[in-house]
This record gives sequence, structure tokens and C-alpha cells, in this order.
Amino acid sequence: MNKVTDRGGAVSGTARVLLALASVAVAFAAADTYVVVLALPDMMESTGVSVEQLQKAAPIISGFLLGYVAMLPLIGRIADLHGRIPVLVACLLVFAVGSLVTALAYDMPSMVAGRFLQGVGGGGLVPATLALVADLYPVHRRGVPLGIVSAVQELGSVVGPLFGAVVLAVADWRAIFAINLAVGLLLAAAIRTLRTEKVEPAEAEPPPSGKARRRRLDAVGLALLTTASVAAILVMVRPSALLSDITWGSLFIPYVDGSRWLSPIGLIAIIPALLLVAWCLYAKRPLLDLRGWWSSLRDADLLGATLLAISLGGVILAFATADPEIQVFSDQGEWYLGGAAVATVLLVLHLRRAENPLVPRGAIRQVPAWGSLVVSFFVGAALIAALIDIPIFARTTLYHTDQLAAALVLVRFLVALPVGAIAGGFLTRVLPSGVVTAVGMVCASVSFYLMSQWDYYALESWESNIPLVLGGLGFGLALAPVNAALLATTEDAVHGVASALVVVARMVGMLVGISALTTIALRRYWAEQREIPPPQEVCDGKSRCSAYFQIIRDAGIVQEQVVFEGAAICALVAAVIALVLFRSAQTRGLATDKILHVGG
Repeated sequence: MNKVTDRGGAVSGTARVLLALASVAVAFAAADTYVVVLALPDMMESTGVSVEQLQKAAPIISGFLLGYVAMLPLIGRIADLHGRIPVLVACLLVFAVGSLVTALAYDMPSMVAGRFLQGVGGGGLVPATLALVADLYPVHRRGVPLGIVSAVQELGSVVGPLFGAVVLAVADWRAIFAINLAVGLLLAAAIRTLRTEKVEPAEAEPPPSGKARRRRLDAVGLALLTTASVAAILVMVRPSALLSDITWGSLFIPYVDGSRWLSPIGLIAIIPALLLVAWCLYAKRPLLDLRGWWSSLRDADLLGATLLAISLGGVILAFATADPEIQVFSDQGEWYLGGAAVATVLLVLHLRRAENPLVPRGAIRQVPAWGSLVVSFFVGAALIAALIDIPIFARTTLYHTDQLAAALVLVRFLVALPVGAIAGGFLTRVLPSGVVTAVGMVCASVSFYLMSQWDYYALESWESNIPLVLGGLGFGLALAPVNAALLATTEDAVHGVASALVVVARMVGMLVGISALTTIALRRYWAEQREIPPPQEVCDGKSRCSAYFQIIRDAGIVQEQVVFEGAAICALVAAVIALVLFRSAQTRGLATDKILHVGG
């Protein structure tokens, strides 16, 4: 273990740098959630899917969400058992590999696989970093760092689309993920380097002997990894110079039509990869410690994590693959939800009987702990209305021909959000977490109510900025105190998995919220439509037809107004629940003389 505090309990400089690097990693991974917004059409065309078939691109989004959410509890539990730093490094490496696979993707399965790996790596950074804050800071000093982590996470929603736009202006979409690869590797190396530093020299371990210090390089593992990686890249890229060569081109001829991997070059990638796995499992000092990670998976309750992943995956797929214009969940949604229900029942039975369950018994027993999950669910249900429907409202009204201008309307909301997150962190140090959360969500509720009063010309007025900024600040205020309430009422040994559950609750709330609110709004929309006479009864001239389309447009505005009204109710519910359930969370004014550790 590496000490990260000084003898008086203050956080060391190395620990601050470590937390800063982890926060940058969280921000960069969060940006990747939104970076595909502008690149999606080009990504679709690269996989042979036309822009007109937009629904077929859903797996690119849902694959990332599935990796981001479904694996979070398992990663959080591993961070509890084996240290935050190893998990941060491993997640960054998985994120980097996912970025590489996405950049080289040539069809939809390979692209979805890359996005899934990016989701796993990026999502795992969040609970590990939140737990790292709890390790580094005593309860009464966590508010500000938690606010900063929340702020940089939400800042990704602002930076992501802008980052994508800048890259697309000068390069192909694949450059976005090439940059992700480089940043992921650099951050992993920097965090891994900091892990080895000794902050307190007086208690540092004695230096190893010269023989022990020089760890033998696993030449066999390195050769197998290099061979498999180079061959796999060639399979995915298929350089035209090699394909047209008489000699080298034969390596790319598939044994089975339509399968790139069942070819000589494909087997050159697959066979060394399998040999590498076997080598790492049985060699004394392998290049990759697969045995150690397999042991970590078992210790973290792999079966329980698998059941939870199936349950969450069913919910995600049911809602994320639906067309919100016409349905609550997809055509296969009943099967997805049915499978999720069965997995949930099996999970509950497993958690009761397992000796070391994924979520230790009593881990979130205290009221503020499980209350933070409920609050996060409703926060997510309200937040998604802003992220989705503010741009839609802008496109429905003044900016129906200008997608960029419509997106910039949302930026006003998003810029205020990280500011509110930092302010919420400061306020949590002097006010109860329930009060700070309630104030933030009441602000969000008021902002949504004001948005529900917007008409066609509302965005022309500077006054439209008031609800946008107020809403961003409100949601930001609520982020840090919710995390603080959770971490203050759970044991240090479960901070990773508990933080993961809060993130999962918010993401599930977003998926369920957008489907439920859109369904309610559509009912109002069709009710308005039924009162509109047929076009042939109205359009007897150009001016009359213009009036008809204005009626249709107004019905669309009513639909968005209903969504904002529903979001206002969700935000208000979150405020009331936080005020009631967070009363016993001691998140301020507590002294501690415990020296906290981190590492593995």
C-alpha cells in the first residue's frame, strides 16, 4: 500500500496529482459518450449502413451504454477488494483498446465491440475515482473534491461534441478514437508511475536487491502479443498495397466467404492470441497477470455480477433500442424485460446465499445509502429531459434548419452544470447534504416549469437563458451531496461498489425517464392532432396551408412542454426524497484522525 496522506491526515501533493489525473480520465471518458453525436453518420457509412437507416445505428449507442452500466458494480467491487489504482489503470487500458478497435472497425459488430469496451473502461473510472476521493479525504472534507469529480464528468457532455467537431473539421472520424487511444495510454502510464512513488520516506519499504529489482521481461508473451496485434490490425485495415500484391494478397483470402478472420492472416492473429492467454495463465511471470485478474473476478462475485449485468442489460436494451417517437420500448422489449426480471430474481437469491456477494450484506443498509440510489434515479429521469428535449425544442421552433444553433442552446445549460457541481461541493461542507440536494433539485424543477411555458419565439429572448442556467446550476448542486451522503453512510470497504450503484441508478433513471416522459407527451401530441381538421379542409391556398403547418408545429411544441412538466415533477420528487432520507447523513463537521491508504 502507498500512503497518500501525511502524518497529520492532510492529503499529500502526490495524492492530489493522482486525483487530478483520475479526474481528467473521467472527463475524457465522459466526453466519449457524446463525441459520436456529430461523427455518427460517417461511422455508419464506414460500416455499410446508410444515413437513412438511422435506427440500425442504435447498437453503436446502446453498446457503449451496456458496457458503461452493466459492468460498473463488478468493477467497483474489484476496486474495493484490490485497490483503486490498479482498477484505474486497467480501465484506462480497456478504454484504449476499445478506442483502437473502434478506430479500426470495418462493420457493425466490430464497431459495437469497440464501443462496448470503451463503455466498460470509461464507466469503471467513475466508481474507482469516487472511492479514491473517499480514501483520500475525511468525511467533512469530501464535498469539494466530489464536486470537482462530478463537474469534470459533466463537463464531458460539453467538451465531447466540441471535441468531435474540431477533429472532424480537419480529419476523418477515426482520428477521434486514435486520440482516445493515445490519451488513455498516457494517463494509464502516468497513474501507474504515481502508484510506485513513496510519499512517506520514513516508512517506505526497503529497496529491493539488484536481482529482484530487475524483473525479467516476458519475451514470449511480448512476442505473442505483438504478433497477434499486428495481424489483427491487418485483418481489420486490409491495406490495399498488400491486397493487390500477388504474394501477400493470398494471406487475406478467406477460407469461408465473408469471414475476414477465417483466413491465413486471421489465423495468424487468432492462434497467437489463444497461445498468449494460455501462456499468461500458466507462466510463472507472464506479461499479463490473467491469473490475478481471474482471481479478482472470483473474489468480486463474478456470478452475481453476471446476473446483475443481464438484468441491467435487459432494461438498457428494452429502452435504448426503442423508437421514442412511437414506442416506450422496442419490439423485443418484453423479452428483454422478461429476461431482466428472471435475472433479478436469481440475483436476489444468489446475494442471500453467497458467502462473499457482489453487494455485501448490509452495505447500503442505512437510509441515506439506499436513499441516494432512489434520488439518483429521479435525478437521471429529470436530467435526460434537458439533454434530449432542449435541442429538440430548439429544432422545433426557431432553429429547425440549423442543428448547430440548436445544440448551442443546450450548451448554456451544460456550462452551468459543472459550476453548480463545484458550488454544491463547497455547500456540502457547511450545510446538510439533503438541504443542498433539495435546493438544487428545486432549482431544476423551477427551470423546467419555466421551460414548459416557452412558446415558438421564446428562444429569441435573453430571458430564455434564465431557466437554462438555473437548471444547469440546480443539477450541478445535487451531484456532490448525493455522493457525499452515500459515502458517509457506507463502509470504506464497499465504497467502490456503492458508488457504482449510484451511477447505475442514474443511468437507468435516464433510460426509463426519457421513455416514460416521451410516451406521456406523445399522448398529449396525438390528442392535439385529433382536433386538427384534415389538410384538404384547410389548405385551399398558400396562406391557409401555412396556417395549417403552424398548427402542426404548435402541437409539437405542446409535446415538448409536457416533457418539461414531467421533468419538473421528477426533479421535485428527488428534492423531497433527499430532504427526508438524507437527514441522518453526517457529511459535514466530522473530525477524523485516521490515515487513509490507497493502492493494491
